[in-house]
Amino acid sequence: MSKVKKILRYLIPFLFSALLIWWLFRKVDFYKVMAIIRGEVDYRWLLLVMAIVVLSHCIRGIRWGYQLRAAGVGDVPPMALCCSIFGAYSLNLLVPYLGEAWRIVYISKRQKAPLSTVVGTDVGDRISDAIVVVLLLCLSLAVGHSYIISFIERYSVGKRLLEIVSDVWLWLGFTGTVAVIATALYFLRNNGHVKALFGSCRRVWKGFVILFTMKGRWAYLWLTLGIWICYYLETYIAFFAFPYTRALITDPHLGFGLLPGLIAFVFGSMSIAVPSNGGLGPWNFAVMFALSLFGVSDADGTAFSLVVWSTVSITLVILGIYTLCYVAVSGKRHQSNP
Repeated sequence: MSKVKKILRYLIPFLFSALLIWWLFRKVDFYKVMAIIRGEVDYRWLLLVMAIVVLSHCIRGIRWGYQLRAAGVGDVPPMALCCSIFGAYSLNLLVPYLGEAWRIVYISKRQKAPLSTVVGTDVGDRISDAIVVVLLLCLSLAVGHSYIISFIERYSVGKRLLEIVSDVWLWLGFTGTVAVIATALYFLRNNGHVKALFGSCRRVWKGFVILFTMKGRWAYLWLTLGIWICYYLETYIAFFAFPYTRALITDPHLGFGLLPGLIAFVFGSMSIAVPSNGGLGPWNFAVMFALSLFGVSDADGTAFSLVVWSTVSITLVILGIYTLCYVAVSGKRHQSNP
């Protein structure tokens, strides 16, 4: 049974990604997409995107170091922190969330720190990112609501989505389900499995709360801002590489491309909640959907999403190879100097 669960855990995200990619190409003219990729892309801008990807991961690694020190893990060398992020994101291309598990185990073994402590810092790291995504979503809805409403009014899928979100019974059912689960956990609080669950939740909470009390929390805040500015620039600078997104940058009514860049970036960031291999499928679909709000055709949006995703993925593969070499060399050095 455990083998079946493992197979399904890896197979379902892969099949979901494949299904979304199939849906994208079924909906668009594949030959037109390939013609755009071959003849209309200025790849020089994508080299800059690759550099920003590396910078964002370095900042993320340094930021994680503040949490690790506050949790008592010790001082981790900056290069080890950066490589923990490089390796994590490159492994996520193979199996969703595999990279998260690897970086936790890598730092735990390297620093001889309790695994649960490192897990708590990782979860706190992700919760802080989730908060940023929610704030960015609110910002994009505030400044770009007219484009989203026009899409809802124009397409049946948008109207159906609005009906679902506005359904009172949906929210009542959700609230009731949460209440039933909370009540069951309360009455089963002395059960061994429930105790273990509560213990895990306490460790996760401790890893998150430490963000507000640790030394260097303001530096952590500024580093978080730097990470998400880099993420946004990856999307915005990629606009310069394509003629139809470059046209958005010249439109003053769109904030010279800042607004469509924000919405495409936020929609793409939200897609990470869907398990997939490095975002393949959900990210492409989300970005294509966002660009369609500004009149970009399905073929153009698909070409944009595929090229940008491939650019980031190639960067992560290169960083993964570098991490493999670093871990091998630094491991031998630790053995020779225990």
